Amino acid sequence: MDTTKKLIMTFNAEGGKSVNFTIDDPKNDLTELEVINAMNLIIEKNIFCPGEVDLVEAVKAKIVETNSTEYDLK
Repeated sequence: MDTTKKLIMTFNAEGGKSVNFTIDDPKNDLTELEVINAMNLIIEKNIFCPGEVDLVEAVKAKIVETNSTEYDLK
C-alpha cells in the first residue's frame, strides 16, 4: 500500500474567488504555526497572482493523506 500526503492551502482572492495551492509531500513534522506563517508570507509578498488577482486572506489549510493499493491484474 502506498501513502501520499498533500498540504492544501486555501486563500480568498480579490473578487471573492477561492484559490487552492497544493504542496506534495510536506515534511512530516510540519507545524500549524509554520503553515500559518507561510500562508501569511505568500499574501504579504504577493508571491502568487493566480488569474492576475491578489490573494487577500488565508482561509484554511489541511494535510490530506491518501492510501492506495494496486492490484496486479495480469
